[in-house]
Amino acid sequence: MTAKKDKIAIIIAGIVIGIIAAALAYFGNPKNMGFCIACFLRDTSGALGLHRAAPVQYIRPEIIGIVLGACGCAIAKKEFSPKGGSSPMTRFVLAFSAMVGCLMFLGCPFRMILRLAGGDLNALIGFVGFAVGICAGIVFLKKGFTLKRTYKLPLAEGFALPVIEIGIFVLLLAAPAFIFFSEEGAGPGAMHASIWLSLIAGVIVGGLAQRTRLCMVGGIRDTILFKETRLLLGFVAILVAALITNLVLGSISGTPFFNLGFDGQPVAYNDGLWNFLGLFLVGFACCLLGGCPLRQLVMSGEGNTDSAVVVVGLMVGAAFCHNFGLASSGEGPTANGKIAVIICIIIVAIIGCVNTLRKAE
Repeated sequence: MTAKKDKIAIIIAGIVIGIIAAALAYFGNPKNMGFCIACFLRDTSGALGLHRAAPVQYIRPEIIGIVLGACGCAIAKKEFSPKGGSSPMTRFVLAFSAMVGCLMFLGCPFRMILRLAGGDLNALIGFVGFAVGICAGIVFLKKGFTLKRTYKLPLAEGFALPVIEIGIFVLLLAAPAFIFFSEEGAGPGAMHASIWLSLIAGVIVGGLAQRTRLCMVGGIRDTILFKETRLLLGFVAILVAALITNLVLGSISGTPFFNLGFDGQPVAYNDGLWNFLGLFLVGFACCLLGGCPLRQLVMSGEGNTDSAVVVVGLMVGAAFCHNFGLASSGEGPTANGKIAVIICIIIVAIIGCVNTLRKAE
């Protein structure tokens, strides 16, 4: 009965999150990007001056809301637990690599689902790559891959990232001269819902994800390893809810939010090979990390400093991609980006081998 209730709860959470994600695009976020952890961390990195790509600079309140929503729920349920110290630099490198893959595909696993809900069939190819990447990670998990144990930390360590997020939100409201924002019409960074609507949406998603342990990587991993589909059901619910919401909003507004096909998709390109390899890298790296970017944000809100290191790694990776021409655009992947994806796949494989052999010893 408990297992059945858990599945019902995660399906309901997925429906709510899918509706919210699709609605955010209606209220101003880029199409098929009501939520994208990778894209929003990239935009925030740009706003903080870590990169100077003018079209993608904006402090995304959704990210702040996810961390604070997860933190609030964890505290309320007495699940806030400051801990960390599990191979922080390895986690940083894996997160950096995952972001290279995300910006090759132009989205995280969350946006992959939303792109599918918007009719973007390129995301279907990406999904196959993502699943194969997770399978590659599972090979190492079965052989004993480990990033070693975590340690209990002082309370202040666990609250570090949530407090930083509050500080970033203050910067968003104050908009000082040293914070960068994309000019209207300049690109995805200039497209956003209102600050408070975005923040509330993030808080709700963060709270629901914390209570249900929602994780796309975990969903596919658990289905393959244990035949347990609970987590996967949450993302199926997001897909269905976002798809229906897109169709309804398109009918109401007269602006299509669903466009089935490969061509003409918002913030996307139709090179199947690099869509596949981009999300292959994301699935591979995140499987070894133990969770997708959304799950890492949620765990950082729960006091996990290892996940906070992952978030920092994702942000630095995003800045690096834009500073050195690795990020794709709607016109397709760059030559530098292709090279970076191959190098990162090799690096992730080496990390898998090293940490598996260490376990064997």
